[in-house]
Amino acid sequence: MELLLAVIPPLLCYVIFSLCKIGFQKRDQRCYMLSYQCHKAPEDQKLDTGSCADIVTRNKNLGIEEYRFLLRTMVSSGIGEETYCPKNVIDGREESATHMDAVSEMDGIIFQTLDKLFAKTGVSPSEIDIIVSSVSLFSPAPSLTARLINRYRMREDVKAFNLSGMGCSASVVAIDLVKQLFRTCKNSLAIVVSTESMGPNWYSGKDKSMMLSNILFRTGGCSMLLTNNRALKNKALLELTCSVRTHIGSIDEAYRSCIQVEDDLGHKGFRLTRDLPKAGAKALAMNLRVLLPKVLPPLEMLRYVITYYRNKIMKRSSPKGAGPGLDLKSGIDHFCVHPGGRAIIDEVGKSLALSDYDLEPARMALYRFGNTSSGGLWYVLGYMEAKKRLKKGDKILMISLGAGFKCNNCVWKVLKDLDDTNVWQDCIDHYPPSTIGNPFSAKFDWINDESMDFARREDYLPLLKKHSR
Repeated sequence: MELLLAVIPPLLCYVIFSLCKIGFQKRDQRCYMLSYQCHKAPEDQKLDTGSCADIVTRNKNLGIEEYRFLLRTMVSSGIGEETYCPKNVIDGREESATHMDAVSEMDGIIFQTLDKLFAKTGVSPSEIDIIVSSVSLFSPAPSLTARLINRYRMREDVKAFNLSGMGCSASVVAIDLVKQLFRTCKNSLAIVVSTESMGPNWYSGKDKSMMLSNILFRTGGCSMLLTNNRALKNKALLELTCSVRTHIGSIDEAYRSCIQVEDDLGHKGFRLTRDLPKAGAKALAMNLRVLLPKVLPPLEMLRYVITYYRNKIMKRSSPKGAGPGLDLKSGIDHFCVHPGGRAIIDEVGKSLALSDYDLEPARMALYRFGNTSSGGLWYVLGYMEAKKRLKKGDKILMISLGAGFKCNNCVWKVLKDLDDTNVWQDCIDHYPPSTIGNPFSAKFDWINDESMDFARREDYLPLLKKHSR
């Protein structure tokens, strides 16, 4: 008995010490978003209806059927008149882009956003401990992070990481990487840069599954400043509460659904196959099975389990369009859906039973800026903030899909009421517009005339140019 009494105090102390250690470790694993800055290209890179038509007519590989496909897809794409295009494409050099075109495009996006981010937060580049770039289609030597370190004269011990080939979901991958690094890097500041190299990757062939990328993708990007320093929490906008990454690249159809290849004539581009919606739905469902139990209230999960097994026993089928069967609003207030295209937004909305209000930010980001790849989520978040939707304590679910095929999602907690108009400043009062119809619909209605089936290129090009003005 005396021996037991002698052992209990040190054992109790050890247990208390271990619990305290775990508590402090979890506290140090926090990830705060101090600020973010989206890119807005110069006005001379704006891609309106006329500019689109000019680019289309330059492609001598296209016939009437390809023109019809392009114009019809533009009309239904959900993209408006004020998106931005790479400078070399605007200048008519989409088939002869140089290495310097790619470097210049990256400099224009990354340097602009980082300059504004440092100015906005008052943080010096010399204070940065970690820097991550996520650009899928451009991986130069020296690397993009080395280029940033050189320009901003960062410290020699800064940890630099370059992510490539990650597609539209690279931004969340980069943030998850920073979160993991924060476990061993105490009181650190991290920069994440997410954009895409569009200029050298413009498709000049006539494969319809590869022409889609020219219609959807536009110039854009974002830089973010993150920290795990609890002393800076009062300055932070958001706190990362959960992140889940799902990869189904082991499935051949999913792997090939969004892939960079060359067509039969040797033109390089991105092929989007008919398997893409199916791959996206599968990856999203698998991801949410892991993520939702972490963010929804236990009572909601219990209700779902009871309902599920009751319907199974009674052999009841779930009604179509009913979503996942969970009340997502019980733990999530806002849905930041990747603006990859109208079909993607609509499909995610249908799968999760989201309302038009929930999908409005993604649709407006697509309409105003197009699909800016990994930077797209931040234009959606910026719209929510500019509309003053984000209030202290709100939870935001970010949903991203990308080549591989993968689905990377995360949940943020809003730490203060947010109202910065950021890149939406010049137009937010006019959004959402009464209609998001594309002018192509009226200007190029003649393209559907059956008599054009037998027209020569020389016959319809003048019409195309005439109506683009």
